[in-house]
Parts: sequence; C-alpha cells; structure tokens
Amino acid sequence: MKTKFDVIVVGGGPSGMMAAAKSGERGRSVVLLDKNKKLGKKLGITGGGRCNVTNNKPVVREMLSQYKGSGKYLFSTFMQHGVKETIAWFRERGVDFVEENEGRFFPNTLKAETIRAAVQREVEKQKVTIRRNEMVSEIIFDSKTKKFLVKTNNGVLSADSCVVATGGTSHPETGSTGEGFNWLNNLGHTVIPGNMSLVPLVVAKPWVSKLAGITLPEVKISVYSDDRKKSVYAGKLLFSHVGVTGPTILNLSKSVGELLEEGSVTLKIDLLPLVDAGELKAKFRNLLAYSSNKKIKNVLSEFVPAALGSIILEEAQVDDETECHSVSKEDRVRILTQFKAFSLPIEKLLGEDKAVVSSGGVQLDEINFRTMESRMIPGLFLVGDVLNIDRPSGGYSLQICWSTGIVAGMNV
Repeated sequence: MKTKFDVIVVGGGPSGMMAAAKSGERGRSVVLLDKNKKLGKKLGITGGGRCNVTNNKPVVREMLSQYKGSGKYLFSTFMQHGVKETIAWFRERGVDFVEENEGRFFPNTLKAETIRAAVQREVEKQKVTIRRNEMVSEIIFDSKTKKFLVKTNNGVLSADSCVVATGGTSHPETGSTGEGFNWLNNLGHTVIPGNMSLVPLVVAKPWVSKLAGITLPEVKISVYSDDRKKSVYAGKLLFSHVGVTGPTILNLSKSVGELLEEGSVTLKIDLLPLVDAGELKAKFRNLLAYSSNKKIKNVLSEFVPAALGSIILEEAQVDDETECHSVSKEDRVRILTQFKAFSLPIEKLLGEDKAVVSSGGVQLDEINFRTMESRMIPGLFLVGDVLNIDRPSGGYSLQICWSTGIVAGMNV
C-alpha cells in the first residue's frame, strides 16, 4: 500500500474534498483521509438535508460584510474563488440552483446528495486516493526533512504538504469531534476555544411543545438580558418540541449564549410586525364586535395560528371560553400586549450536537489567506471550520469551505 504522497488531506468534508480535487487536478499525488465510510457525511445534513450551497451575493465585499470582523481576512481568498466561481463550478458539473429567501442557493433537486455526489465525482475524476474509515491519531512535521507524517489506524503516511480539513465540533455524529484542534495546537498554532455558534434555543415554558411545527414567516425578535433590551432581529421563527429555531434564531443564538453566561435572557416577539399597535387595536376591536357571540379562543386564528392563540390567552390570563362580547378592556390590553411582545424565556442553547456551526478555531492572523498556508509551518494548509470564523446561517459557512478548499488546492 502506498504511503508517500505529495499531499495528504485530512478530513473528507466539503473543504477537504475541494482541496483534494483541486490539487489532484494540478497533477499532484493526493490521498484523502476520511474517518467515515462515506465522503461528505456532513454535507448530507446541511440546509435541512437540502444543502444551502451558498448565498447569492456575487460582489465580494458585500458577501464578506456578513462575516463581521473575519471578512477582512477572507478578501484575497474570495477574490480567487467566491460566490460566482462556486456557482459556475457546480453548473459546469451539471448542478443548477434555485434561490430562496434571503439569497439562499440550493440545488434544484433540493437534495444535499446532489452536491455531495458532484464533489465526490470530481475527487474520483482527479485520481485522488481515497481512504475511508481512516482514523488519524497524530500529525507530525519533521523540521529536518520538511515532511509531514500522519499517523493512522493503518500506519504512517508521509507527504510534502498536509491539508487539515477536520471541521469544528458541530454535529459530532458526522465526524467533527474537534481532534484537529489538538493536532494544530501541538504543531504550534493558537486555537481559540470554541462555543456553539448556530443552535436552536430551549424555551423555559412547558407549553412550548404544543407549538411544535408552527412557522411564523415574519416576526420581530427583541433580545432582553435581565430586562434590558440588547438587540433586535427580524425574520422567520419556527417552534420545535423544546423551543425555537429557524434562520433568525440560529443567527442570534451565539449572542444569546454569551448573555446567558451573565444572567437571564428573554425573547420578546412582535408576532405582527407589519401592523402597528394602533391599527392592531382597531382590528382587534372590530373582530370582537363582528364575532360577539363566538368564544375568544375561536377568533384569534384571524391573527395567529390557533394553537398559538390558545397559548396567548393562557399567558394573558384570559379564559378561552369567554365570549367575545364579554372580553373586558383589561383582557383586551393583555391580549394585545401578547401579540406585540410575546415572551419566550430562554433556558439554554439546545446543545453542541444540534449546532449548525461551531465557532472557535485557529487564530486567523496565523494563516496566509492568499494560499491558506500556515504562516508558522510551511506546507501546512488549514481550511473550512478549523478556522475561527463566525458566520450567519444562509450558505455562508459552506462558501467558506468551497473558497478555502479550492484556494488551498491551488497552492499545495
């Protein structure tokens, strides 16, 4: 069995597969090591199993503005391979796209397997040696020979260059268990401790399970910490059996996690942000008059889903059997308050196993983003989620994988 290669790529996720394919295209002798039986396992669960490939922001500076402080590092990477190049790359390989809300790009099959299979075909086309079920235990750099030695359950491999694409710690069932950080730390890199970046939130109310499956397409969410407003978000909200999720919740989850370390956190939801308080008051008064002989529990569905209407009445302390003509002024005020400031006390983040992305990783100023090569160890390339880059949901995480993987493959 061959043990010497030009390039060893550790990690069979999207960034590793891209790096392997691109370096193989350049005629390099490449081996791709994956601890799983199937390449790109995490790709199969991205975007709810539909794979949010990228976001339709082809202007590099506009795209990078979404990465906050990390964007300045990524400029040279994205100028070489950004959103336009990613879309073109997949289309050249028979994959087309549909665009959904907020610029999210999905394969037109709406199946993540379409993307995973396309990337694997490219890896195989470039004659990359693929070793599945290959468990790496250590990466060593021999400063005398300038070679990398990678220890696995099947022996030791050597190469001139090594690409580390082991991901972060989100979805450990796909192989992202964080051991890559230990190897990189041992090699001398600074690893910023991670926390869960994009995760659902657990609501500290027993009734939340009754709302599971309800989607509110447009709400305004105000985040309060110890009764002080900290931030405001707008977008979609989805209820789960234990709390809330959806793109907007995922994007605010990291800041909520930080606030929970300091005190209590409550989300106050404006359920009807497109209707101001005065207009809502008039509409509600007219609804009660028109439905005067109906029970209040049967009319709130004019504004919100019926199950949510029942919870609103519970939280407003209004008997749901009350007929509309008997709803008092005080009752109306409490119900209207719920519509505009529905309170969700947050117990905790759901858990690392449910994280879409984990923050933390190698300190960015230790990487040359023109090549993705380590500034500390020549021949070592770091890509994807091993880098300490915060990003929102919506295709931004996978775009980092495509961009960093391709650029690394161009330079190994």
